[in-house]
Amino acid sequence: MVSSTLHASISDSAAPNPRQILSAAELLDLNQRSDLAGWLRALAHTAIIGLSGYLWGIGSQLGLLWLSLSALVGLGASLAFMFCTLHECVHRTAFANARVNDAIAWLAGVLSFYNSTFYRRYHKWHHRYTRIPGKDPELEDTEPATWAQYLWHLTGLSWWMGKVKTHYQCASGQLDHCAYISPEARREVMRSVQLQIATYLAIGLISAALGHPLFLVKYWLLPLAIGQPLLRFVLLAEHTGCTYDNNALANTRTTLTLWPLRFLMWNMPFHAEHHLYPSVPFHALPAAHQQLKDKFSRVDAGYISVNQNLVTTFEKTAQA
Repeated sequence: MVSSTLHASISDSAAPNPRQILSAAELLDLNQRSDLAGWLRALAHTAIIGLSGYLWGIGSQLGLLWLSLSALVGLGASLAFMFCTLHECVHRTAFANARVNDAIAWLAGVLSFYNSTFYRRYHKWHHRYTRIPGKDPELEDTEPATWAQYLWHLTGLSWWMGKVKTHYQCASGQLDHCAYISPEARREVMRSVQLQIATYLAIGLISAALGHPLFLVKYWLLPLAIGQPLLRFVLLAEHTGCTYDNNALANTRTTLTLWPLRFLMWNMPFHAEHHLYPSVPFHALPAAHQQLKDKFSRVDAGYISVNQNLVTTFEKTAQA
């Protein structure tokens, strides 16, 4: 059951800055980037995509339904969760070198149908104005308040429509409505999205020329569409039901989950820790959690539990 205190700020003007909970020495220790950790995670994630794609192709060719369907789900989830790779690299914490972060972020965006150049600016404002109505761009996407809205959200269809619209607007330079994109950055964003669209077209044309015209559909569009509901399901937990204020101890949720999902999500389930100290790289977030877990108002046990609590509010609203 969602507590009635969720939407009330626990901040106090006399309270210390929550971002000073950790000492400078503790934060310095956590902030150490690791190319080894970054490459191991990136290569492992890519290997999962490659293996799942191979098994999906082989299973469908041989008519092995159980193999092809399980591989398709694995491929879809690993493609959708490339968003988490992009997210970490956009913060430039996955690797020690900023250019490597930017390059991997762009490639991860191609796989997950995000654009890293646009998302970096968008996400910077989300961190700056987390849960502040009228300022946090994530709040432009209405949180589900009914069963119909919730199920529609989980299909991922609204996400697809939003992504197609945003990519078109970015590619054509229609960015006046994006306050987080400075006039100086507009050309860079436009060129990045244009290059991304050109990449999809090139892959489609090359695969068609090689006799595989449905390659993008079979190995990218269909799997990504299947993986999106799982990504939507877990991303709902990050802020839904949390306070609408600038209190970093209450406006973001950490969700305790199984290791395989944490691995594929680059430790994004430790989201409250990440928002409190976004400079902490993914591999150090479990350690940060041990130091900070008692400070947060929302540390929930599992994504199923979070979503169950969310739909309970629908039932109460309908009965009121």
